[in-house]
Amino acid sequence: MAQSYTTTLGDHTISFEFGVFAEQADAAVTVRCGDTVLLATCVVSKNERDGIDYLPLMVDYEERLYAAGKISGSRFIKREGRPSEEAVLTARLIDRPMRPLFEKSFRKDIQVIVTVLSLDPSHDPDVFAMIAASAAASKAGTAPFKGPIGAVRIGRVNNELIVQPTTEQMEHSTLDLVIAGTRERIMMVEAGASEVPEATMLEALKLAHKAIQPTIDVQLQFKQAFPEVTIVPASVAVKEAVYGFVGERIATLLGTGTLGSHKEALEALQAEAEVKFEGTHKKTEIKNAFQAVVDSVIRKNILTKEHRPDGRGILEVRPITASVGLLPRTHGSGLFTRGQTQALTIATLGSPGDEQMIDTMNEEGTKRYMHHYNFPPFSTGEVSPVRGASRREIGHGALAERALVPVIPSKDVFPYTIRLVSEILSSNGSSSMASVCGSTIALMDAGVPIIKPVSGIAMGLVTNDDASEFKVLTDLQGVEDFAGDMDFKIAGTTDGITAIQMDTKIAGLTWPIIEQTLTQAYEGRMHILGKMLEVIATPRPDLSAYAPRIITTRIPAEKIGELIGPGGKNINRIIADAGGKEVISIDIEPDGLVLISSTDAAAAQQALAEVDAIGMVIAVGMTFDGVVVSFVRDRMDPNKAIGAIVEFAGHKSGMLHISQVSEERLESITEVISMAQEVRVRIAAIDPEKNKISLTLKGV
Repeated sequence: MAQSYTTTLGDHTISFEFGVFAEQADAAVTVRCGDTVLLATCVVSKNERDGIDYLPLMVDYEERLYAAGKISGSRFIKREGRPSEEAVLTARLIDRPMRPLFEKSFRKDIQVIVTVLSLDPSHDPDVFAMIAASAAASKAGTAPFKGPIGAVRIGRVNNELIVQPTTEQMEHSTLDLVIAGTRERIMMVEAGASEVPEATMLEALKLAHKAIQPTIDVQLQFKQAFPEVTIVPASVAVKEAVYGFVGERIATLLGTGTLGSHKEALEALQAEAEVKFEGTHKKTEIKNAFQAVVDSVIRKNILTKEHRPDGRGILEVRPITASVGLLPRTHGSGLFTRGQTQALTIATLGSPGDEQMIDTMNEEGTKRYMHHYNFPPFSTGEVSPVRGASRREIGHGALAERALVPVIPSKDVFPYTIRLVSEILSSNGSSSMASVCGSTIALMDAGVPIIKPVSGIAMGLVTNDDASEFKVLTDLQGVEDFAGDMDFKIAGTTDGITAIQMDTKIAGLTWPIIEQTLTQAYEGRMHILGKMLEVIATPRPDLSAYAPRIITTRIPAEKIGELIGPGGKNINRIIADAGGKEVISIDIEPDGLVLISSTDAAAAQQALAEVDAIGMVIAVGMTFDGVVVSFVRDRMDPNKAIGAIVEFAGHKSGMLHISQVSEERLESITEVISMAQEVRVRIAAIDPEKNKISLTLKGV
């Protein structure tokens, strides 16, 4: 039987409907807001998977072009292909707050699929996809999901916070904050901002948590029909056995010095435990239990002694080094190293024609600033196949890009297309924030006039069971991330936050934790920024010799067709004459702005002269230097030329009649004019209907 529920999110009504679609799924729900409609399904496999040591949760977000009434722009492929970057980011957005709420020892496959069936341009589906996924998992009753969660977007227009703004309102917003959480705590934060102060961000987070309560309430109504699925982790007994055997020795070992200095001793203890319990427990179980014991000792040392694995204080940032201009032929480069995390970012400047074309379910247009993040296996000393960009790489690249968007100069100020690539050469925590720092100095090295420099930092957390005691860790490193409870990344300038990404491994964060994290992160960011500015304080005044130079000019909009020519014939000729597409590119804006890009100054000036000549508005009485390119013959006597065609002002041409050459009578214009002769002519008349220009030599 169909079941319907409704609730509100800000000023919008949200409806949930069950029992209409996908009856063979464990749960299927359609969620609607305005004309945006999504189908979310949850299916849990019947059998457990052997030999794995992780929660087998899969989250997929499926864009359908029909939802927006579109057909693929590709001439050859009309069906949807691999997920767009936006779809990958939305899938991650759904996964991140849900994963910590499933029992980690659950070993049956769980798959949540959210499909966009209808798209209302005013209502971005990402927030509703998170709510729909939670509703499906809550309704399924076949997996140990400790939800539900709610989600909401907060915007800021004219300094006023808005709950779940429309896409039209977001066009004017200085804040794009998406949160997900349970009734008590916040689970996930994703934010981009135009230098929003910490106090305002905290206010927005509190408003968001209040706003999600109605969506949680309605999910609790239909979740009550199912008993809670309880799982007793099989690893508990193994962990207790391993702790009883080597726990005290691990605690003694890690009580002094640093984790790195005890690496070999820990490996020896693990090998001893594997021998001890061989035959009674699986080797994978012993390995996982040993790591769990190490993690518990690390957590206890931090919480009770403020003793971090590398010997740092709670507020201490790892040693930082940075340098710029490392690569001779690139347009800009920056190397940022913090502890064992190292990011090399390369900046490349291109012409406006290099902008990325965007054509997705709910977005069309171009993108002039791109940030790509690569995480090769050698960065963690591992061996694995190198394939296309992973979800993680796409997500971290998007985060770094979002952190720098507010400081990228406008196209009017700096008309270049900008691409940043962060190569993570070594990773031990917070590589995404290292890429933000490396990108900032790479941009300045490239001479990009960024508005302000941006730095980023990742914060960690260790709590007791009820979070009444906690320690916030500045500059999170890898082992603290694995053993800890939070990864809270914050990027910004001296004046405010530009990006946030927060994930937890526990059931959310309390307000005291969030407040302390924001305060502590600001101090850490400022320390890191100071180290960066010691290397390069301002953007270089000049671009690299290998970067293209862009010359701009403007022609009347009605002249654009003449500049381009039939089928692009004229613009292609200008480019070819100046050296070809390898040397020069010309981009034309609809308002008549022309941008000429080239690394060859002479080629650029040649093209500029031709463009300006075509764009010139000519009038009767104007004089030009021209060249005779052909003759007009008398039809009755081909030996007589009654006029000459003169090319001037680029490739404009006009007719110089024999009567306009001399006061004396001439039998043929060739008596005084020869082919390729340079002549100075004046415009005698213009016929706009026939697009003809009459020239004269008289009085010139």
